[in-house]
Amino acid sequence: MKVSREQANENRQRILDVASQLFRERGYDGVSVVDLMKGAGLTHGGFYGNFSSKEDLIAQTCALSLGRSAERWKKWQTESPDTALSRISNDYLSLAHRDKPGRGCALAALGSDMARQNETVRKAADKGAHDLMAVLVDLLPGETKEKREDKAMLALASMVGAVVLARVAEDEEFSQRILAAVATALEAASD
Repeated sequence: MKVSREQANENRQRILDVASQLFRERGYDGVSVVDLMKGAGLTHGGFYGNFSSKEDLIAQTCALSLGRSAERWKKWQTESPDTALSRISNDYLSLAHRDKPGRGCALAALGSDMARQNETVRKAADKGAHDLMAVLVDLLPGETKEKREDKAMLALASMVGAVVLARVAEDEEFSQRILAAVATALEAASD
């Protein structure tokens, strides 16, 4: 039975959404095409009608999830430029983000895996990181664009690293301190 173009697009989007979440929860190697299609409620055969390979899917989910994060940050920036950095920091360095990697930032969940993937995936991750930093550049103070870019790199690297370390920490109090310390440092950097 042939599906409509609209249904095909919906199916493709469902695969992307499920894959994006599963990859962030289990890592790229922890998700098979069979698992993914089962999670999307579709047959295994439909995968290759939408993606040329698992690597193609990985690159597309990387672009999708990081693109969504950048769009959310841009929206917050537009809505309230004076509080956007604080909102980004509070959201990113939250316990909810730490505890739900499948719903969080792909860089914090998969950054080291992204670096080991093919060029297409690395390019998507690089573009996503640059898009996130571009928002931060506009929100951070500095005499020159280069100084604001340096601060944006430091801010993003600090947030990603804090979430990774907070997830690794076995001691709950220490985990929370990691997040709080970076949040405090970002607040000070915004002055």
